[in-house]
Amino acid sequence: MPGSPIQTPPPQPKPKPHRRVLLSVPALLAVAFAVLLAASPNPLPRILRLLLGPKSSLLRPTEIRPSVDASPDAGRPPCVLWMAPFASGGGYCSEAWSYVASLDEHATAASANFTLAIAHHGDLESPEFWLGLPEQSKKLPYRLATARCELSRAVVVCHSEPGAWYPPMYESLPCPPTGYDEPAFVIGRTMFETDRLSPEHVRRCNQMDAIWVPTDFHVSTFVKSGVDPSKVVKVVQAVDVGFFHPAKHTALPLPIGVPVLVLDDSRLGLDGSKGKGFVFLSVFKWEQRKGWDVLLRAFLQEFSGADDVALYLLINAYHSDTDFSRKIRSFVKESSIEEPTDGWAEVRLIGEHVPQSALPRLYKAADAFVLPSRGEGWGRPVVEAMSMELPVIVTDWSGPTEYLTEENGYPLDIDRMAEVTEGPFKGHLCAEPSVDHLRTLMRHVFSDREEARRKGKKAREDMVERFSPAIVARIVADQLQQTIASTR
Repeated sequence: MPGSPIQTPPPQPKPKPHRRVLLSVPALLAVAFAVLLAASPNPLPRILRLLLGPKSSLLRPTEIRPSVDASPDAGRPPCVLWMAPFASGGGYCSEAWSYVASLDEHATAASANFTLAIAHHGDLESPEFWLGLPEQSKKLPYRLATARCELSRAVVVCHSEPGAWYPPMYESLPCPPTGYDEPAFVIGRTMFETDRLSPEHVRRCNQMDAIWVPTDFHVSTFVKSGVDPSKVVKVVQAVDVGFFHPAKHTALPLPIGVPVLVLDDSRLGLDGSKGKGFVFLSVFKWEQRKGWDVLLRAFLQEFSGADDVALYLLINAYHSDTDFSRKIRSFVKESSIEEPTDGWAEVRLIGEHVPQSALPRLYKAADAFVLPSRGEGWGRPVVEAMSMELPVIVTDWSGPTEYLTEENGYPLDIDRMAEVTEGPFKGHLCAEPSVDHLRTLMRHVFSDREEARRKGKKAREDMVERFSPAIVARIVADQLQQTIASTR
């Protein structure tokens, strides 16, 4: 069963020689980066220039104050500066927004003892993501990016993978902006998808005053890897159950996208689709970790053209080109999957960008969600689908173990733990999902739709009760308030 969302008290901060300093070299680089963005003709970098907050006190020299402080900051509550890839559209981006939006609403309602500010940091920006946001959602970043934040009194949250932390291992605004000495407290919010952290990531985590991770799985793997146990705190993620609410949206009319394993429409019906009776949906980045090969193998071996079923794939590029149709056809051709007598079951690729504002309508059009991932930090599309009352089939390992149960979904067995054979995390272990069990589960969900609907309803109930923004905001706000109190 998933662990309780009740959180442990934050670790006590280590003594720091707080000093008021002029801009350090990393801060000057941040200003230079903001200037470069200002010169771009693209409208999004102008937005990011705002998110970087060059007008805030964060990127200005801190003045020496007299013993009696008569400045505008005198008497102001301390600031929480949340730095994250707010305009990237990735997992850290959506998680950061879920925190910041719910925290802002909670802080206003509860008269919290801190103010909130944001700055873009980490992954590169995505114009499609920003332009696809509902207009109402854009008001919050404009306000928070211009909020005043005195760094020497701030709690800084570095919400990204540890390679982006100060000093960053690639081009990014440093977090914290001027190193670890000046802020009152520095929190690293991160996660990882394998059974361990690299030694460098462990070192970077131990530089922080605290490390927030989303699940019990991460508490275990981080501590076992060598992160100071006194610094590791579980803080679960939120899902916007108000936005991802099935009663508020109409389904996108199907079919959409293009059929992958049929070169023309000659074998399809007049509407361009041969299978709409039951729709499986999967949403993922194109990387081996997401288990797209397991999904295709299981679906194509279990179903054929005689089944009134379709698999819809919404895929985002990840260090790759976007010719996913060719990649899928090449995989099928090179694998041992044999085409059934009745032809392939329908696989449709949603090639066009689906804006964030339309995602609930896509979930609403599906009958089940499936993601046989080899490892997840949390699984944002999974909890969004659950919030939309979809039954989910998800690998029973890593992040999803925090919320996935036999009652609210279909946990997918793993055959074994497999070793990562290449790249910077060579030697780490991740899950190898069972193709046979996935076939069984997909057929079961397809056949017993009433049970699947019951599990979908239970899934939404669990999201509302345990991971709604209001509940998670209270957890985060309590952590921050206790942290601020400990720094005084």
